Amino acid sequence: MLYLLASCIALLIGPLCYRYFASSSGLQKGLDGFIFVSLGGLVLIHILPELLEHGGILAMVFVVLGLWGPTASERLFHRYSEMTHNFTLFLGITGLLLHTITDGTAMVLAQQEGNSILLALGVILHQLPVGFAIWWVLQPHLGARWTLLLFAVIMLFTALGYFASEQFLPYVSLDDTVYLQAFITGSILHVVLHQPHGPHEHPTPQRHEYQAGIGSLMGIGLLMILLLMETGGHDHAHHDHSTEQLMTWLLTLAPVLLLSYAAAALRFKWGLTPHNHSLASRWLQRLAGPEALVITTLLLGPWLALMQLSVTLLLSVYLAYAKVDITDPHPTQPINALGFGFAHLVDRSAPWILLSLVLVNLIGHPSVPLNHPMLQVAILLLVFLPMRFCNLGAAVLALALAYSGWSPIAIILPLIAAPVLNIAQLSLMTWPQRLALVTIIALALLAASALPLWFSLITLPEMVNLVALLILSAMFAASLLRLGPRQFLRRLMLSKPKHHHALRHSHAPHGHAEHSHTEHDHTEHGHRHDHGHDAAMAPRKDKHHH
Repeated sequence: MLYLLASCIALLIGPLCYRYFASSSGLQKGLDGFIFVSLGGLVLIHILPELLEHGGILAMVFVVLGLWGPTASERLFHRYSEMTHNFTLFLGITGLLLHTITDGTAMVLAQQEGNSILLALGVILHQLPVGFAIWWVLQPHLGARWTLLLFAVIMLFTALGYFASEQFLPYVSLDDTVYLQAFITGSILHVVLHQPHGPHEHPTPQRHEYQAGIGSLMGIGLLMILLLMETGGHDHAHHDHSTEQLMTWLLTLAPVLLLSYAAAALRFKWGLTPHNHSLASRWLQRLAGPEALVITTLLLGPWLALMQLSVTLLLSVYLAYAKVDITDPHPTQPINALGFGFAHLVDRSAPWILLSLVLVNLIGHPSVPLNHPMLQVAILLLVFLPMRFCNLGAAVLALALAYSGWSPIAIILPLIAAPVLNIAQLSLMTWPQRLALVTIIALALLAASALPLWFSLITLPEMVNLVALLILSAMFAASLLRLGPRQFLRRLMLSKPKHHHALRHSHAPHGHAEHSHTEHDHTEHGHRHDHGHDAAMAPRKDKHHH
């Protein structure tokens, strides 16, 4: 009974504290970051793998329908977009009520002999972001009275699940409702991503992003607690693609990623920068860094690194010869090497690194039948086309695929193709150029099939990995504070270019008559720039920016 009361109190903290958060735009931004990260992370890291385990790949189809269905409907039927959005909210409420019954039954199960109380504590703690999110999303649409009524209904359903667990449990099991819950999960993601709350003002881009970053870090902290409790409370949380697997990957990857950022700082100091005159040099940086080669060499072996270097050199020479512009360039860059390697590049690469790990955690799940190499390649191409992976994100993706037991062809494909095979980049190329690009990649994949199996060159002590992970986490946290969670993840979107007169100057080297506007600001006026944001807002098709 105490668990039930604690769950209801945790749920009510949201509406009780919301007025305080709504009194300030900064606090509201912090609340947005908290909900965005805690709920979004819970869905991506915990809920989606469970849906895959019980419903297979078809469950992901229903998630996508729930996520993109409302957006597609709003675009097709613009006059009825409000109706579509309200229907999405209705679906979310329906799923939430279904979920609260399972919360009640879970608290009963936690009290039975042999089960851990951590399961009940996890249910209680996850009511915090749920309570905030319900009031945050629904109160502007329904008003305070109806939203409070919904809270009462949620608590009633939780109590029903608690007191009638034996009767309800056979009918609300995940196996029986997996596709409904998958669709509703996508609908909840749609509501969270579209930020349907708060004042629709247009302040300066970086206003209150620090508060949003603080909220997102608090959301990450709560998410970590919930996942640790969930792991402790479930005997079935032992499959390979789980939170523990993600943590193992991060521990292995962290020290090598720090070396990669150090390599990026060194190449910047030695003159290999995104603003080089040579188009071939800029293409090589886009495809391999060469900081991505550090990850490939140390964790996948020298043979794959040599293959990656050879193909990216060939692609760089060809694309420069064909005078193909680079999409999503670096419109600004720091004036020092450390700022480039450990801040600017972190802002640009961190979202892709995290996405790669979560993505493989999903598509590499044992419930997803992707054993055939050609099927693996097809799935990866579908992932690459709407995105624009950076080279470090592509290297991490290849590493995670290798750890998941994918074929050598699938492992080498991200290393040579992920940064260039996307719709935005292909749209800047002619059909003969696209054909030549695909031919080079296809021949490289054929050659890669004869390579030896991948192997790691280094194995570091666990303490070194842990310290490196703490340092890397601090760097990613600093990036979140600089940009805020939504701007941090906006690099994953290939949005429509936004032209700005200040970004149309040529990127000449230092001392040249046509000095760039950004460099002028740094050296002459001393203005501070948040490079990750500037990069995300840069024009995509501008032959003066590479």
